[in-house]
Amino acid sequence: MQNFSEFIYGLTTGFTPIIGNNYKHEDYVAIDLSENNPELLKLEVASSEAFSVFVSEFLRNRKAKAAFGGYNELRTLYNRSELFNNIKANRNIHIGLDIWVPAYSDILSPLDGKIHSFKDNDNFGDYGPTIILEHSSKERKFYSLYGHLSRKSLENLQLNAPVQAGEKIAELGDFEENGDYAPHLHFQVIENLQEYTGDYPGVVKKEDLNHYLSNCPDPNLLLKI
Repeated sequence: MQNFSEFIYGLTTGFTPIIGNNYKHEDYVAIDLSENNPELLKLEVASSEAFSVFVSEFLRNRKAKAAFGGYNELRTLYNRSELFNNIKANRNIHIGLDIWVPAYSDILSPLDGKIHSFKDNDNFGDYGPTIILEHSSKERKFYSLYGHLSRKSLENLQLNAPVQAGEKIAELGDFEENGDYAPHLHFQVIENLQEYTGDYPGVVKKEDLNHYLSNCPDPNLLLKI
């Protein structure tokens, strides 16, 4: 069987929008939020408002509308949250794709699918409102996760409701409801959901990294930003 990364790459033929409001390929710029970025040393990462200013200035300086990145990225910014930074977890490697755009931006499904589950993961530093879609192609089932949404996005959702590629499924939340982050989408592709509902790890520890990189390949293989 074709490996999952190759399978995901083959589902789309070019740039595939996941943010509404007519964002184009050229509107995006890559951002480095790893421990190797010296600019982050100047930033009070515990402040979502300070981080919002940092991202806004980054985009303005590069004349871009959206920033993206973060897959397999070791980040120190999770140290502020006991959800990640504790003896049991010690999770600091990000395995989704983050897209930094303004709060309340429309979120689109990149593929046909159906609503698998949803949940407000309301711990400090968590996803906040989250939607998981189930997809099937060539008799192969897989999932996509959308985190840091608005609470309004979870209203009136129905399990197993069909979703079409390009359809609006949610909107981004602001820091008061998205886990206390500067507004951004956490997007993740998952082969085996392991019985999770409305949630799945998006930040993992080094010891588990190989498993998660295999189960959750780079989402940009699908979006092709």
